[in-house]
This record gives sequence, structure tokens and C-alpha cells, in this order.
Amino acid sequence: MVLGLPAVLNRTKTFQGAMCVLNTLQNKPLVSERIQARQENPGLQLQDMQGYLQRTGIAVDDLHKLNIIHVTGTKGKGSTCAFTERVLRSCGFKTGFYSSPHLVHVRERIRINGWPISKQLFTKYFWETYEQLEDSKDVHGGSMPFYFQLLTLLAFHVFLQERVDLAVMEVGIGGQYDCTNIIRKPWVCGITALGFDHCSLLGDTLEKIAFQKAGIFKPGVPAFTVRQKPGPLRVLQLRAEELRSALLVCPELDQYEALVGPMSLGLAGKHHHANASLALQLSHSWLQRHEARERGDDLSFALSSCRPGSQADIFQPSSDMLTGLQETEWLGRNQKLRRGSVTYYLDGAHTSDSMQACVSWFRQETLHRNKTTNIRVLLFNTTGERDSAALLRLLLPCHFDYALFCPNISDTPAGGSAAQHSSSECVHTARCRDNLRIWQTLNSSETLHPQHRHLVARSVSRSLVFPCILSALHWIRQTEQLQSTEALDRMREGGQVSVLVTGSLYLVGGALRHLEPALDS
Repeated sequence: MVLGLPAVLNRTKTFQGAMCVLNTLQNKPLVSERIQARQENPGLQLQDMQGYLQRTGIAVDDLHKLNIIHVTGTKGKGSTCAFTERVLRSCGFKTGFYSSPHLVHVRERIRINGWPISKQLFTKYFWETYEQLEDSKDVHGGSMPFYFQLLTLLAFHVFLQERVDLAVMEVGIGGQYDCTNIIRKPWVCGITALGFDHCSLLGDTLEKIAFQKAGIFKPGVPAFTVRQKPGPLRVLQLRAEELRSALLVCPELDQYEALVGPMSLGLAGKHHHANASLALQLSHSWLQRHEARERGDDLSFALSSCRPGSQADIFQPSSDMLTGLQETEWLGRNQKLRRGSVTYYLDGAHTSDSMQACVSWFRQETLHRNKTTNIRVLLFNTTGERDSAALLRLLLPCHFDYALFCPNISDTPAGGSAAQHSSSECVHTARCRDNLRIWQTLNSSETLHPQHRHLVARSVSRSLVFPCILSALHWIRQTEQLQSTEALDRMREGGQVSVLVTGSLYLVGGALRHLEPALDS
């Protein structure tokens, strides 16, 4: 693929110039071509990454210096990485952390000691990386990396230059052919809960998805997974044996609590217990290998004694590890923000399993609120191949008073012709209107059990579509917009508004940009 940029951009070595270059790499026609090429030749991305890495002056062997923890999965891989990074930082190590997607700004994807790198560092390292690729493209057929590839190359460059003690790397999509899988010698690998996502690329069964995820296993490298269904777990075990890794299943979190008492996690929701347990095993394994290297031992010392698929040993977490779990933060995942009488519950759930966990968390969080005065609002959107109907059906037990739908657009541009606005509305709100119709159908009396009709049918007439996130948030803040007499009476009685923002991480990120503007600084 040939991708050229105007020379003027290459001379504008500012942060804004870097953002402009990155935006060109998100060109939708080029992305579509990339996806098609990947489906026809899945290994193409890794082949390209090897060439790009060399062109930036980094050898594959240089990545070994990063002492990498490599994590994939369908649900909870970002949260697991966040737990792991925070635990090892609490243990005194300088950490690098690469994740995706970002919620507010792209610098979130590359973190040093938990903090997104500064604009100054991003600018410096971006242009160092990009210029080497640009200068060498003519002898490589004009080939340049795409958005995620470039950011992955940038993360490697940043972590090497900043001399981190370890890097926690989250896989983008899948595992075997993901561009992060250019890593040849991680210190430990992890696989979170498996589910259906990106099926067009990874397969339409959990077994096929497990096969792709297990592609990050490496010879002589320990691997851990949370409890999985028997079919996909068997695939993981077979792949571990084939790739000469050693796969162990993490114990339940309460098994640690038998040793240290109740454990406090920085991330709410019971579904994070499995992620925290996996993070403990990844951190403990990394620490063991670090200590072994300090002693001069063989880093594969523990693999021969592991029976594939057996449960990992339970150990007593140190106080530093417990502190790390307690102080973990991860934007947009089971996050709660209070703004006056409105409390926002933000969770980027976008699969059926993650939405079930989101609903459980939201209902538990709002359980204590007076049902006669609490007003519940849903702000929802989906993207890509997500099954909106399946996700919205799972949200019915929350009994929302209002359901708001908007695209993942932060705000609408000022000015512009009516034709431009009309075209934009057709493009960006068509799916939102479809989601509204699905919601109204799900809430219709014909589809509900009689005992539930009086609880949720009222939201049919209170379903709204907005052109952007800002307009939806503005409507929520203006409590006088709650036009029903019932809702106004509840507000006068000291009522609270509980808003669940879910269905898309991009929607959550757009909401956070308005609710927490300091995050963009």
C-alpha cells in the first residue's frame, strides 16, 4: 500500500502536525483495504511490521530489553493490563504501558509510570519514528504503516528510549496476527475471558477465537488464563503445547482472600475479580523471572514442572501488590462521576458478556437509591458489527425512564450549509434511529411479560436521538427537560438522575471529554 503525505506536513514537527499525520492514517477507504488484505493474507501485517521495525532502527532483539508482559483476550484485557502495571509500579519498577483504544486523547495509549506521555515527548518521539519511515519509503515501494501499526512502533521506541524496567503490552485485535505479536520473547503472557468480538477476522466460534488469541504464546514463556469454557480452554492448552509454552489457569480471587483477608480493588464490579487474579499471576511470574535473572538463573526454570491446564499456585500477595490492586484506575470502565444531582456511570461495554457485567454493576450501584425519586437515563451507541438488539435487550432490567441515542461525535460543527448538515445527519444518526426503533420494539407491550409492562413500557415515548454527545449531555443537565409531571415531581422531592453511558468505548470517551475536560490537558 502506497501512502504519501504532503511534504509540508513532514516539516511541521509540532504536536498538531503529528496529529494531522495520524489522522491521515485513519482514512476509511484505506482501512477497508487493509481489512480485506488481512482477511486474504492474515500474516501480512506481521510481515509488514518486521520491515517497519527495521526501518525505525529497532531490531526485533531490541524488544527483549523491554521485559514485556503480553496480554490478549476478548473482555477485560485493558483492565488486566491496568491492574498488572499498577501492581508492578507499586513494587518499585518503572513501567511502560501500551493499550488501545484511547478515550480522550491518543497519548493515553502510551504511558510511563501510569501517566500518558506528555505532548512534548509524544511530539519528539513521533517525529523521530515517522521521519525514519518517511525517509526510507521510496526504497520500500512507498509503503508506510497504518494508524495502529505506527502507534505500536512509537510505543516500542518510547519505552526503549525512556528505559522502562518492563512494558505491559495489550494486543489490539486477536493475537496471532496482531502487530504487537512481533514480540518474540515476552516474559509472560496472559489471556483474559474469551467471547464473540471481531468475528469476521477471528472466527465465529469460541474455539476459533481461542486459536487466534493463543498465537501470542512463545516457547519457554509461561502463560496464564482466567477460567474458560471447556472447548476454548482445550484449544488454548493444545496451542500452548504446540508452541512449547506452559499454560496455567488462575485461581479465584477469594482463594487469595483466604490468605490475606478481604481485598479491595480500584475497579468496581465482580467481573474484575478474574482480571485482578490474572494480574496477580502475571505480576508474580514477572517478579519471579526478574529475581531469577538477577541471580543469573535460566528464565525458563519453572516451565518443566508445569502441567498444562492445571491451576496456578496460590501465593500470598505482598502489601505492595495489594496496594497496586486497590489503587488501579482505568478510565471508562465501571467509572462513576458525580455532577450535582446527576451521577454518570460510564462503561464501554460492547459485547453481550461485558454488557451483562455492566448491567449487574449499574443495578448494584443504584440499588440503594430511592426508586420513587431516582430517574434513570440510558445514553447508548454501538459501532461496527455490534449486535445492537442483543445489547439493548440486556439493558431492559435497568428500567430506564429515558433512552437517549447519539453517534460517537463529540459535538456538531458550527456553521456549514443545510445540505452539509443533512448529509452529516444521514451518515451519523441512521444507526441511532435504528437503535431507537429497536429499543421501542423491545419495550412494546407485545414483547414484554405482563408483570414487567408497567415498569418499562413508559420509556417508549421517552426515547430520543441527538446529533452529538454534547447535545445529549446538555439535555441531561437541563432537568427541566424532564417534561413529565412524574419526573418533575420526583426531582422536586430531592431526586437524583443516574445516567448509564455504554455500548461503545468511543461514546464513553466522548462523554468524558466533556465531563472531565482536564483529561485532555
